[in-house]
Amino acid sequence: VDYKGITVEEDTALRKECREANIHYAVVKNTLLRFAFNNTGLEELDPLLNGTTALALCDEDVVSPARVMSDYAKKLQDKFELKGGFVDGEVLDKAGVEELAAIPPKPILIGKMLGSLQKSLYGLAYVLQAKIDKENGGAEAPAEA
Repeated sequence: VDYKGITVEEDTALRKECREANIHYAVVKNTLLRFAFNNTGLEELDPLLNGTTALALCDEDVVSPARVMSDYAKKLQDKFELKGGFVDGEVLDKAGVEELAAIPPKPILIGKMLGSLQKSLYGLAYVLQAKIDKENGGAEAPAEA
């Protein structure tokens, strides 16, 4: 991201949110990043290293840095700008980072998947019960007195 123009309060709030999401956020010099990127085969990131630069990294969730940085870019439109990103060997432009940020958080995705599985299992149980009822001649269990 390019963070030029944000206030101390805005930076403090951003850093706090990053800590809460286990995101490592740091301001870095372009020359050091360029040296590191070029020595690790990531020359594709070189065009992003203009102006002020800060990195947001996370070991646990590749989407959370994109989400937090994208949210701040929307809040602080003229002062905070996404430059690009790098995920799983692929360089992302600004639009790619915004697209990544639009992915729901992991717990929500897991919940949706489990809900989907549960709905399918209920449907299967309903079909199986209907099949059993049909094979038994439609006779229902006697009601208890």
